[in-house]
Formats: sequence, structure tokens, C-alpha cells
Amino acid sequence: MPYAHRAIHDADGHVMELPEWLHEHADPNIRDRLSPIHVATVAPGEADHIAGYRAQHADPEYRAKNEDQLLLRKNWAATGSFISEDRPLALDLLGFESQLIFNTFTNTKLLMAEREDDVEFGYGFARAHNRAMAEFCSVDPRLLASGYVPLRDFERSRAHAAETIELGCKALLIPSGCPRGHSPSHVGLDPVWAMAEEAGLPVVFHVGGGHRLADGELLDLEYFENGAPPVPDFHGGAENFRSVDYMAIPTAPMQTLSVLILDGVLERHPRLKVGVMEQGASWVPSWMRYLDSAFDAFRKREDRLQRLSLRPSDYVRRQVRVTPYPAEDVGWIVANSGDEICLFSSDYPHVEGGRNPIKRFEASMQDLNEAQKQAFYFDNFADLMGSGLAA
Repeated sequence: MPYAHRAIHDADGHVMELPEWLHEHADPNIRDRLSPIHVATVAPGEADHIAGYRAQHADPEYRAKNEDQLLLRKNWAATGSFISEDRPLALDLLGFESQLIFNTFTNTKLLMAEREDDVEFGYGFARAHNRAMAEFCSVDPRLLASGYVPLRDFERSRAHAAETIELGCKALLIPSGCPRGHSPSHVGLDPVWAMAEEAGLPVVFHVGGGHRLADGELLDLEYFENGAPPVPDFHGGAENFRSVDYMAIPTAPMQTLSVLILDGVLERHPRLKVGVMEQGASWVPSWMRYLDSAFDAFRKREDRLQRLSLRPSDYVRRQVRVTPYPAEDVGWIVANSGDEICLFSSDYPHVEGGRNPIKRFEASMQDLNEAQKQAFYFDNFADLMGSGLAA
């Protein structure tokens, strides 16, 4: 019997990349410059056993336990985590109608490459990523590939967005931090938003794509110098995902979404949908209020605000969709932001998704009615994905 208890779309699933995952998909002029994907930011020593995981997935005895171990096996041990031909089986066992697929280790590298001086390499890197994602998802129409679109150069971004759509990607993954040299709300990027809007595809943010410091860190490392022993991360290793890092995750999407709204991008592109994946949602209600307070305080003197036909929070309800973490109170978020915003996500096959994400979400939604739950599990994702889900 499938894990899902009802019709569910999954807004956040992952492929577990192998170190050389991108190379076979890269153009010759950048292939030699691509470093192997650093896959050691999981449990210590786990990446050393990838060959063993591949052998296990071919073992009939191991495969016979796929259903029983579906949400217990994580990362490369999980069914369909890196062997694309096994991912349809994982979806069958999960019982999800569809799953939007993201990379695991590559977002930060894509962002850093985009911000470097060699602009051509940044776009070539993104192209290799998108080809790899499209190939992984090609085995089943329920798998919806996200393709990365750098925002560094206006003309290159327009051409790259068209190429990404033509490749078959169902969502345009963009950095949630600010591009180098201009705001993400710059009018030079309007052709990208128009292209996504015309294709009926969303633009999406994902954790790992926020603005990084020069050393690639999410926040200043001095925050961790507190005089106490180092804190192990969520996976049991070192310096990857801890409570202090967690608190910094929403800052980039909050700021980027704010300029997309206040500078009129969502006004000019009313059918454009924006998804915020694996960056939590407890921040959304207060952020919506803060946007409205900025609108009220500055509208008299700012022409851009006077040109908006809606209050900022109304653009959020109309066009922005967000995935809460399983540990968050979804009922409270929905009650204080609106029924239209929250999306279910499993984070399969990552550890962060937990062993029973549906149970954890259900526990916080006891006060929601059936229509609100239907929106969370199904309708809001269908609204976000548009033609990407229908194709």
C-alpha cells in the first residue's frame, strides 16, 4: 500500500548526485574546468560507500525490502536516489502524483559560479546541471525537473531560460540571493519572467541558493565563535546544518521576494508564480505584514509603490507558494497567511524530511478543514506548476 493517504503532489524531492554527475552533460569547453561534486556534506564517510550502495540496489534481497524501508533508508541508500530507473518505483511506493526534483549538492556551486568573473562558465555550468536534471527525470512524467537559470547577464539569461524550457524542465530555479551587479527585480530580466509566464511555468527558489559570503558560507563564521565546543550538524558530521545556520535560511528569499513585489515584477507579470522550497514558512505571516507596513509607510513618496494595484500581501497570496518544514506549525501558518500559500514537501530522500513527514504535518493541521488540507496537499502545487504539471 502506498505511503500517501490521499492524492498528494510533492513540491520538494531530490536526486543524490555522484561526484562526476555533471561531466558527461557538460560542453567540451567547460568539462575540464568542472570540479567533482563535493558530496561529503552528509554523514561522515557516507560518500565513500557510493559503489557499495549501487551494488546494494542491484541485490534482490535489498530490493525486496524497498517498501518496508522506504522512508528509513536515506540519501544514496534510498530507492531511486541516484539510479533514475528506480525512481518510478519510489514514486509508486510513496504514492505521490508528482514530485518536483532538485539537486542536493550543487545549488551553492551554481550560485558561486554565476557570481565569478567568467560569466560564460557560470552559464555553461548551469547548462550541464539542467541537462543532467532533465535526463534523470525523463524516465517518468511524474518527475518534474528544475532547471537553473543564472540572472547575471540579461541577454544570456533570456536565451538560457528559453533553452531550459525547451529542454523540458518544468520549473526555472533561480538564486534566492541577489545577482552580481543588479537587483533580481531589474527590468532587464523582464524577458525571463515573461517567458516563464507565457510557458505557464514557475520560477522557484531552493535552500542553498541564497547570497553567500566570499568563502561560500551562508552567514558570518564569527557567529559560531561562542567560546563553547563545536556543535555537530543535523547529520552527525561537522559544520553543515545547525540551529544557527537554520535561522539564516529565510533571509535571502524574504529580501528577493520583497523587491520582486515592491519593484513591480509581480504586478507586470500577474500570471507568474514563485515557489520557495525548503526554506521554511513560519516567517511568511510576519513578513507579509512587514511588506504591507513598508507599503503604507513609503507609498506617499515612492512612485513604484503608487503603481502597484494590490497591497504587497495580496501579491503573495496570488503568486507565491512556500513549503514549510515538517517541524513547523502548518495550521498556524495557514491561519495567519492564507489557504493559498503552503505546499506539502517530503524532501525525499534526505534525512531532513524525516521518517514520516505526512504524520508530522497532520499533527499541526488538526484545526484545518478539508478544503484547506486539499489546498496544502494538492491544489496549491497544481496552481504553482501550471503547464509544467499538465504537460
